[in-house]
Order: sequence, then structure tokens, then C-alpha cells
Amino acid sequence: MVSGVVLFPGAGSSRDHAGLVAIENHLSPLPVLRVDFPYRKAGKKFPDKAPVLVQCVKDEVREFAKAIGCETAELVIGGRSMGGRMCTMAASDTHDALHVAGVVCIGYPLHPPKKPEQLRTEHLPRLTTKALFISGTRDEFGTPKELASAFSLLPSLPVVHLIEGGRHELKGHDEHVAALLQDWLLTL
Repeated sequence: MVSGVVLFPGAGSSRDHAGLVAIENHLSPLPVLRVDFPYRKAGKKFPDKAPVLVQCVKDEVREFAKAIGCETAELVIGGRSMGGRMCTMAASDTHDALHVAGVVCIGYPLHPPKKPEQLRTEHLPRLTTKALFISGTRDEFGTPKELASAFSLLPSLPVVHLIEGGRHELKGHDEHVAALLQDWLLTL
């Protein structure tokens, strides 16, 4: 049984992104924490380097677990785009892995748009936690075929939902994404 969910936004948005708010509302009364990264809290537009972002994920998740009286292994973490990617990196860190019940990635940014050779997969073979990936079939950060190839690097197969016609931001699909996440939580 999952005790709570911690969500992180993509690089260009905040904790108040409509998709993250929809998830929190959909999962109520399950405790959900939506978190801004340090650069966003400081009023900056550009993300910090990955080590700073990953440490933020670890710190916020551990603090939330203490606050609601559970272990991090009872929490699901994830988020949109960069936020979800940082969660996969925190859960697969070789020196200080964050032990969680699962990771959800909404629009995993497999590579920058129009740069398919710049894959963000180095850490995926170390991601041993259960994972849910939700992406659009027209996502410019990774086609369904590219994502399938990347997900084959994972030690165990993730649950993957592709939203037909959806682009990276999955605009107009917030409730659908929230329902997919809620259904997946019931399997953990």
C-alpha cells in the first residue's frame, strides 16, 4: 500500500502545473506533495545541474516521509519531464539510492527535441524500482519506438501508456494521466 506521492515539475514549469494539481486532486485523500526545485524557488528560469536537482528529490522525499510518518519505500515519486527524470536518477543512484515504492514519469525527456543522439539513458539499467511511463505518441522528446528501445535497458519491464496524438506537454490529458497513475498505484 502506497502512503503518499511526491511530484516534481518539468524544467519550464512549477509545482502548480495543471497536470500535477490534477493528479493531487484525483488521488485525494492520499497525501501528495508537489515540489518546486531550488532554482524555481530562487526565481531563476534555468534549472540547476542534475546533481543539485537529484539531491533536492532525495531531500524532499525523505522529509515528506518523516512528515507523514512512513518510510520512503512506501512512497511513489515522479513528475513531468525533467522532474520524472530526476526521480529515476535519484532512485538509481549508485552511492545513495532513494528507496521508493515506484517512479512515475509523465513525458520522459529521452532526448532533446531533434537531437535523438543525445540519449538520457545512462542510469536506466540501475533503476530497479517499479516504473510507470506515460507519454504522447507525438512527443518530440522521444518517439514510441525510441522509448521502447530505452525502456528495454531497465532491469524489469515498466508499465507504459501511450496517449494517442499527445505531444510532450500532454495538453488536455491531465485527468486521463491522473486516472492512469491512480490505477497503477493500486498494483503496487
